[in-house]
Amino acid sequence: MNNKLELLERFKSGLEDIIPEEELDKALLEKSLTIKWGADPSAPDLHLGHMVVLNKLKILQDMGHTVQFLIGDFTARIGDPTGKSATRKSLDVDEVKQNAQTYQDQVFKILDSEKTKVVYNADWLASMSAEEVVRLTAQFTVARMLERDDFQKRYSSETPISIHEFLYPLFQGQDSVVLESDMEIGGTDQKFNLLVGRQLQKQAGKKPQMIVTCPILEGLDGVQKMSKSLNNHVGIMDAPEDMFGKLMSIPDALIPRYFALLTEMSSSDIEGHATAIKSGSVNPRDIKVELAKVIIARLHSPDLADKAEAHFDTVFRKKDIPEDIPETYVSQVDIKLLDLMVEYQMTPSKKEARRLMEQGAVSLAGNKVTDLDAKWDGTDDQVLKIGKRRFYRLRRS
Repeated sequence: MNNKLELLERFKSGLEDIIPEEELDKALLEKSLTIKWGADPSAPDLHLGHMVVLNKLKILQDMGHTVQFLIGDFTARIGDPTGKSATRKSLDVDEVKQNAQTYQDQVFKILDSEKTKVVYNADWLASMSAEEVVRLTAQFTVARMLERDDFQKRYSSETPISIHEFLYPLFQGQDSVVLESDMEIGGTDQKFNLLVGRQLQKQAGKKPQMIVTCPILEGLDGVQKMSKSLNNHVGIMDAPEDMFGKLMSIPDALIPRYFALLTEMSSSDIEGHATAIKSGSVNPRDIKVELAKVIIARLHSPDLADKAEAHFDTVFRKKDIPEDIPETYVSQVDIKLLDLMVEYQMTPSKKEARRLMEQGAVSLAGNKVTDLDAKWDGTDDQVLKIGKRRFYRLRRS
């Protein structure tokens, strides 16, 4: 029981909302709960902002509870309007499926797969009849929907709100009804949607789920929330070298917060780091190194964390090309660099390769390449650099 109490305190540390708070301790200590967490596969990658919630879910699993990982393959086609100032573009089915395939590999870097049940909400939402959808909408008023901050702002500014956007929180709430979840967890920006689930469960004659919200993690800019669309994110699947370099770029003021939300470091140790940084008795860079290695060790391995640090030292402090960069054997001569980067999986897509070249983030043999038609002429042993941290030694096969 002492271990459970310690886990409970770790779980509660830093939470924003607990509804109803008076039920939480007893429920987590004395019952076996089903915990719901959902993610729409609207992009192929999860990032460290998602890790804030995943860390809390792992603690719940360690306490003996079961996590329902809901992949919103149906709701992703609508587009979550949360925090958006305009209607989101809907995704097609194939795009959603491709993104969904990557999610399990990413979450199981943190969650215990044996204590996780993966479900897809298209299994029940896609088969709803028009009559069932109408009945669902009848359980909520427009006035209640407009209480949502983002809807309220858009309505006040006369920014269009499409009717289908009102369906999103209702469908998310219906997920809770179908899954009979005991608790739903999410970021503070999801609070309204989580409350809808609680209300719909109550109206369906089921016990309303408890609600827990976690803080939103700021991105690398230190201002806006971490988001791939804002290019201020660290992807869970990022290479260790990329992850290390990005984390070394965060503002010093964010160091304690990143430790608190992304690691298992005790609050007293975090306070000690914060005090040392404020007093100037320690170089913030050294604390960032510790932070980066802890996160990389968790998502990759301690050995790769050490190698990422060594790579960073070589590239950024010594300004050298690393000695152990991967060799890529290329059979084609006069292949466009744009095609080469995609074909040999140096970038996830041609769109990303094109963006990097246009931004001047690609160089060959030390020369920046911005011409989208530029080719590799087959010269052996040339080094292709992509971004600040990725190097490839090109070899003729």
